[in-house]
Amino acid sequence: MDILEDKKGENIVLVDVHEFSSFTDYFVFVTGTSDRMLDALAKAVSEGIDQQYDINSKIEGSSQTGWIVVDIGDTVVHLLTQQQRDYYRIEELWSQGKTLLRLQ
Repeated sequence: MDILEDKKGENIVLVDVHEFSSFTDYFVFVTGTSDRMLDALAKAVSEGIDQQYDINSKIEGSSQTGWIVVDIGDTVVHLLTQQQRDYYRIEELWSQGKTLLRLQ
């Protein structure tokens, strides 16, 4: 979470979905204000996790689409523009999960 805050990610939400998901335990939702910011957030998360935990994360999506996913295994980080976050409302799909952290 520190990486996301340091790179100025906005509206950071951590949701525990382990009871409802077979492929991950946690989702992190983060808003980026531009394509460039989404790319910087994805790179920072991927490199930070790789260095700190020796885990090879996988990046999918594109900043041009407004949605990048960083798969860390037990955690999946969704980096979205506000427009995409409002449109897809992905957090609502997982609203039965427990919100563990919300940073504005």
